[in-house]
Amino acid sequence: LNADRLKQDYSRIQEWPFNSDTKLMTVKCERKSSAVDNSADLPTTVFFVKGAPDRLVRACTSYWNERGQLESMTSGQETRINDWAAQLGVGGLRVLGLACGPDQQNLTFCGLVGLLDPPRPGVKDSIRFLQQSGVLVTMITGDAMETACTIARQLGISGGTGQPISGEQLDQMQPDDPRIPETRIFYRTSPRHKNKIVRAFQAVGKVVAMTGDGVNDAVALKAADIGIAMGMMGTEVSKEAADMILIDDHFQTIWPRRSDSGHHGNGVQFAEPLNAMQILWINILMDGPPAQSLGVETADPDLRKKPPRRPSDSLLLGVLRSALIIVAGTLFVFHREMSDNKVTPRDTTMTFTCFVLFDMFNALSCRSKSKSIFTIGLFSNRTFCIAVGLSLIGQLLVIYVPPFQAIFQTEALYATDLLFLVCLCSTVFWISELAKLMHRHHYNFSRAALSLIGFNNRRSTKFSDSIV
Repeated sequence: LNADRLKQDYSRIQEWPFNSDTKLMTVKCERKSSAVDNSADLPTTVFFVKGAPDRLVRACTSYWNERGQLESMTSGQETRINDWAAQLGVGGLRVLGLACGPDQQNLTFCGLVGLLDPPRPGVKDSIRFLQQSGVLVTMITGDAMETACTIARQLGISGGTGQPISGEQLDQMQPDDPRIPETRIFYRTSPRHKNKIVRAFQAVGKVVAMTGDGVNDAVALKAADIGIAMGMMGTEVSKEAADMILIDDHFQTIWPRRSDSGHHGNGVQFAEPLNAMQILWINILMDGPPAQSLGVETADPDLRKKPPRRPSDSLLLGVLRSALIIVAGTLFVFHREMSDNKVTPRDTTMTFTCFVLFDMFNALSCRSKSKSIFTIGLFSNRTFCIAVGLSLIGQLLVIYVPPFQAIFQTEALYATDLLFLVCLCSTVFWISELAKLMHRHHYNFSRAALSLIGFNNRRSTKFSDSIV
């Protein structure tokens, strides 16, 4: 075929982009009226097809031999074409088959083209680093087996304990087939196979990171524990589905992030009991109003009767006591709920509500440092009651109203759950009341002792004066 002549004589009227399932791309062309020569003896309308040789040859009914003569396609010729493609693939070339014809089911095989697409510099070192740190690198490609194995060998990717698996073989396997996670090379695959591979590795307890750039990769990127999209060549759909985006599309960018994650992972080994929205809710709406309402609490009239505080008296003992109870109680609820070692919306909802109720009971006990709440009046501070009431109503909305559940990632609790949390969280209040009672008894005992000492001193002075 004379490529320059074809460009002059034919115009492109329709195109079928490369399909990852068929491994073919097709262009429909029509001969121009100005064409003066049809040396290739092609029809007025012709389809030009390129793609995987083993797929393309199945749609060919004829081929051009070495002498440029048209011959009928035979099974023996199909085998020879596939063998030629395999020889090119062993050299690390990506092999394309070329064909043309009056329709897509009646094509003439034109030849093979080998393209050299070497790995980028630095990829081999990155793979070696990942393997040394315990990461199993798996190659999933649409190329032929010979090309895939050659490239894998150049990059230092071993075949694993299993043999390379093709996309067609994957279609015949069950998702839990043990051969899948044992394999490191998958060839002639399409994006839909990626999701099956991810699920198979996760089924044996592996944490899977998957790279992808196309629209069809979105499912696998979402299913993977860490979805990695390409920032330059990747589609917007793949970027939205991914957890991480490689801005420069370089594989070697992954291993520094792996190093950083290992460094940070040493310090972060525990599940998060609260998410970001719940923490903001506690800091802004739960702590703020009750704390401000304590500012209008009526001053204790007995405060002026008390002696000055000694420098050795502790200021933080009561605060530390309450903080210890709140932290211990909240972590107890989180540990109790997370019995399956997985953080669920119920786990975080119970922990979230527990912390809020602890906060409300602690605010109640803070209304007076020494007097019992039942002495000063449970409802004597109207502003405080309104603030606490609104906070509790807001917490119930977050737990039971669906739009808020979606924002805060909560779920509805049973009445028994709330009763359990109220009983548990009230401990910070009752312990504070007990501490106040002990403080009052100690203070009254001290005053009585000081009064008795003063009385005895006065009697001794008078007795001495009478002797003199």
